[in-house]
Amino acid sequence: MICFPNAKINVGLNVVAKRADGFHDLETVFYPINLCDALEFVESKELSFKNTGLVIEGDPLQNLVVKAWRLLSERYDIPPVSIHLHKVIPFGAGLGGGSADAAFMLVALNEYFELHIPEQVLLDLSAQLGSDCAFFVRNRTSFATGRGEILEDIDCPLKEKHLVLVNPGIHVPTRDAFSTITPGKPAHDLRELMKLPVNKWKDQVINDFEKSIFPKHPAIAAIKEKLYEMGAIYASMSGSGSSVYGIFDEEVEVGETFNPHFVWESERLA
Repeated sequence: MICFPNAKINVGLNVVAKRADGFHDLETVFYPINLCDALEFVESKELSFKNTGLVIEGDPLQNLVVKAWRLLSERYDIPPVSIHLHKVIPFGAGLGGGSADAAFMLVALNEYFELHIPEQVLLDLSAQLGSDCAFFVRNRTSFATGRGEILEDIDCPLKEKHLVLVNPGIHVPTRDAFSTITPGKPAHDLRELMKLPVNKWKDQVINDFEKSIFPKHPAIAAIKEKLYEMGAIYASMSGSGSSVYGIFDEEVEVGETFNPHFVWESERLA
């Protein structure tokens, strides 16, 4: 079976409070985009994992897609599989690539082996793999709270807009990003802000991580500024970085502007 785990961007990201378990309560809008990995598995005599595309460092059998198989195999009678993950979504980029791979693996295993696992159970299982995983089980625009696993559908006025995504390849460890954040109640309700036209978002729809990450990594801040210079009606860092996206009313000519960075464009958002 083959599937194509997609990335997401964060539209606004407020760090609301530090939790007793060491995590943080967040408020954000997750928006799926069509930048995708390719994930395939077939039944096999033993569990195996192969990676092509972007190289994944570390023990292959500790990859999140393998952990997803293990999570289900502990609860359901499924055989070993041979897994091939072709990686396209950049790592540590605030795009949720690893979480998407894990969640899509859970959903695909459920479908392929006809396990008939209810969505809520898949959501609960996915939360054990990562905070963003639950979003990718549903994979539709969502207002997220808690660690990012409490989801509700929301309208986000990006349909038909053009998106330019730039990743400079700067790795921002999530722990470091959170270590300099001072949690607090946001000035505006993000759900209410989503009712505004996109060209009204600047300076209101905020990613809290920009305050601490931009001074440490001015190259990331420079990308956001350049996107505005190019005519973006809104630009923001996604997640805890380092990807930055710009939203445009019309398609723009990017050319060599951001070389040698990774650049991805969506003609029209769905």
